[in-house]
Amino acid sequence: MAGAPRIRIGCSGWNYRSWRGALYPPGLPTSRWLARYAERFDTVEVNATFYRLLRPETAARWLEQVPDDFLFAVKGSRYLTHMRRLRDMEQGLERFYAGLGPLAGSSRLGPVLWQLPERFPRDDERLAAALERLPPGRHAWEFRHPSWFVEPVYELLRAHGMALVHGDHPDRPFDEVRVTADFAFLRFHHGRRGRRGNYAPTELDEWAARIDRLGRDVEVLAYFNNDWEAFAVRNALGLADRLHVGPDRH
Repeated sequence: MAGAPRIRIGCSGWNYRSWRGALYPPGLPTSRWLARYAERFDTVEVNATFYRLLRPETAARWLEQVPDDFLFAVKGSRYLTHMRRLRDMEQGLERFYAGLGPLAGSSRLGPVLWQLPERFPRDDERLAAALERLPPGRHAWEFRHPSWFVEPVYELLRAHGMALVHGDHPDRPFDEVRVTADFAFLRFHHGRRGRRGNYAPTELDEWAARIDRLGRDVEVLAYFNNDWEAFAVRNALGLADRLHVGPDRH
């Protein structure tokens, strides 16, 4: 979108009861949680679409609850990535995108995130075929097997203008930040220095400096997935405060 923020910080989902008090005031009905979330963040990663197909009427209701400049990043179906493992995708893609209709027809659909399972090793031929089948739009790929993190895979993503996702987790030191598109997609799964997966202030300081540098060249989308104990909310707000980005920080 013209004039869109260069850096967006959010969380992976918004429908967590443990966020009462941290983000949602006591007594706020769940039907108003997305609207409240959008008061503090300008983007969200939708993980529900990984598990089940979205209904168009649900997507339409979401659009009614957020501002015009809000962005939904949507996770691709696990049927395609984990069950079919990128084979015979045509019918599955058609069904997946049918549910996204209202979002796809608006300016508020961000990248579609395709996450491959940990036990899916590198297969350039299968990946290339999948990249060719995807519809126009922005796409981001998160690999969990270390064999994918090599230059030929990066070149393949660059050729299609798709992003390599950085999934930040202490158990995956091989997962590196590489820019392969006109945007970077970062997922924060588990902190290294904080308690039980929380990100320590020093980690947020370091990531703020790194994202600031990235944002000078490409758009940056960053999502916190450590949703337990409201860590994601607090970490995302802390990072947004450090970068002075978000709805109430301009």
